[in-house]
Amino acid sequence: MNFLFAWRYFKAKKSTNSINVISWISILAIVIGTASLILVLSVFNGFEGLVKSLYSSFYPDLKVSPLSGKEMVLTQEQLQKLRSVKGVRNVSLVVEEKALLKNGDYQTIVSLKGVDDNYTAVTNIRDQIVKGDFNTGTADDALLVLGAGIESAVGVQTDRNLVPLAIYLPRKGEVSLSDPFKSLSVDTINTSGTFLIQQDFDNKYALTNLAFVKNMLGMNADTYGGAEIAIDNRMDADAVQQMVKDALGKQYIVLNRYEQNASLFSVMQVEKWMIYAILSLILVVAAFNMIGALTMLVLEKKQDISVLHALGADRSFIQRIFLTSGLLLAFLGGGAGMLLAFIIGTAQTKFHLVPLEGNTFMVNYFPVKMVYTDFILVSVTVIVIALIASWIPARKAAAQQFILRSE
Repeated sequence: MNFLFAWRYFKAKKSTNSINVISWISILAIVIGTASLILVLSVFNGFEGLVKSLYSSFYPDLKVSPLSGKEMVLTQEQLQKLRSVKGVRNVSLVVEEKALLKNGDYQTIVSLKGVDDNYTAVTNIRDQIVKGDFNTGTADDALLVLGAGIESAVGVQTDRNLVPLAIYLPRKGEVSLSDPFKSLSVDTINTSGTFLIQQDFDNKYALTNLAFVKNMLGMNADTYGGAEIAIDNRMDADAVQQMVKDALGKQYIVLNRYEQNASLFSVMQVEKWMIYAILSLILVVAAFNMIGALTMLVLEKKQDISVLHALGADRSFIQRIFLTSGLLLAFLGGGAGMLLAFIIGTAQTKFHLVPLEGNTFMVNYFPVKMVYTDFILVSVTVIVIALIASWIPARKAAAQQFILRSE
């Protein structure tokens, strides 16, 4: 019943045209605020999905690391137990250490990562090769796969390099202050390919054969730097993570993909919610317009309120009418805003209407990913703000003196 009164008051011609003008300004502000919120949240979702896809090319679903230090022991029995965990699709053993790569006058420090043959089964690194191919060679004839930034830093063309690079790694437990080079293992190594993922990886990592790195570092047969795990997509990642922890014991740390990049994803979430809070101010501005429009409507319908009271309507019914009037404005503006955001988001996804300038990104347009939870969040935000804005004029309408005729 109160909705029918609210709808009638909204459609009815007002004695003062400014009431209609302010009402439509309120609706327009809600449309703009709602559409802006959904589109910005969708763009953040798009960038987040893009970043996760890039990082998933290098980071595995789960990573096992030592509780302390850089090395851990995994016996064949432990590895067999790990591979038999339900949901574990594949396991790759790795070792990572800082190394110096030198090519004549060019040299750079890299994070040298030794990987086994299963590495391409737990990451998507093979899909990111832009030059040559992914081939880490053997223990006796190792090859390097370089990040694009490393390739540039040492001045080579990985798919056609004829002169091997010199590689320096620290000897385990050997330190010579008089001659630092005695503390290093030195070898030569050629290149096979280049990967291009993201600057954090391209400027830092070089990949090679696991056995080659272990030999240079003097590591024991059952000693590794970590284990990287791919899980069955049909399995719950948290459940598999817990089962891996139970299988290995407390001497190991097991991290999921989010935990491996916790700082990055935390910053992205903070940025997203900060933008959400800032853009919500547009809806707050609309709320002030709504307060003005409903206050003027209360003054306009003063006689109608008295008539309703005379017919038996109590103060709570009168209050609900004007609360519903505010919600009506919110529904009209919010619904139109969501429809507008959906149309613009779909058009951006299909036709890439808004480009990214600078050609420094993996994509040349703003990525958009619309999720239903954002629509629910924005709907709740609009309704809450509308209720708060409507409360003041609704209370005023309910509290006024009911007089059918004034002298």
